[in-house]
Amino acid sequence: MKRKRIFLTALLLAASMVSAGCSIPQKDTTKYKIAMITDTGGVNDQAFNQLAWEGLQKFSEESGAEVSYIESKQASDYVTNLDRATDGFNDLVWGTGFAMADPIATIAKLNPDILFALIDNRVPDAPFNVASVVFRAEEPSFVVGYIAGRTTQTDKVGYVGAVKTETSNQFEYGYVSGVAYAAQELGKEIEISVQMTESYADAAKAKAVASKMYSSGCDVIFHAAGGAGYGVIEAAKEWDKFVIGVDKDQSYLAPDNVLTSALKNVNVAIGIVSEMAMDGEEIGGQVLSYGMEEGCVGIPEENPNMDPAIYEDAMELMEQIQSGEVVPPKTEEEYEEFLKEGGMKDGVQ
Repeated sequence: MKRKRIFLTALLLAASMVSAGCSIPQKDTTKYKIAMITDTGGVNDQAFNQLAWEGLQKFSEESGAEVSYIESKQASDYVTNLDRATDGFNDLVWGTGFAMADPIATIAKLNPDILFALIDNRVPDAPFNVASVVFRAEEPSFVVGYIAGRTTQTDKVGYVGAVKTETSNQFEYGYVSGVAYAAQELGKEIEISVQMTESYADAAKAKAVASKMYSSGCDVIFHAAGGAGYGVIEAAKEWDKFVIGVDKDQSYLAPDNVLTSALKNVNVAIGIVSEMAMDGEEIGGQVLSYGMEEGCVGIPEENPNMDPAIYEDAMELMEQIQSGEVVPPKTEEEYEEFLKEGGMKDGVQ
């Protein structure tokens, strides 16, 4: 009799815990859940991470998906934060930025029931549950290079990058090829200075590099150096020269000095891929490439510092890129071949 009373008491206690909300959490199958892990720039970096988060927020509004983010303060946080995201009943976990490739591969292998996606890099030997999303960054870079070549009054332009990677090569060689394209069109040579800061965060070094370029005669510089690029923009303001922004329209940072920006519409791409995932498309293990054709790269519609005639020609060039008539180089080898085919004499320093 005593055993029966104890058993009954245990059942009543369990029932009371459930009614009081003390039960073990269960997945809400009515909501598709997405988490985003930022890189060290944080969600309010006014650049890549912020664009990605804005894209997820818009997707949430349109689809009803539940979205959240976890900020990484340092690179050592990536694995920890990705692991945290697997405990939140998320269906899709995004990692932003090239540096998260290895951490995503590590955590994805431990969580085969969750889909992971990396934006702006490829995951080497990607597990079956990881999608890599990359941009054809050479396309907008070619266009802004063309604009720089058409705009320069000194026939000297510059490029400031951060660290040499496959992605940074797309920016660099797309840009210098665009300058070459303009030089060929104008029938002259344009000197191009190229330098890397070896850091995505050292704005002071980027500013010093840009200042040296401006002092040597460059009147337009394109930066693709992440947060360090703010130093290039500051230098442009001090020297009263032109700078070309990256990833998003950066004209608000220096309204009188930003000539245009090479847009990488992370917000658009993250929405496209999130929808594919939510619809159940098998995207794991794939590399998804997006460019002008998909509306994921380009330049701003409004460029008040640009000659309207140059803008019109740039729009025509974008149409030629979309149609495949013009194929921007993305590697050093492709750039060298481009020069041989009539771009210009090698003026890169």
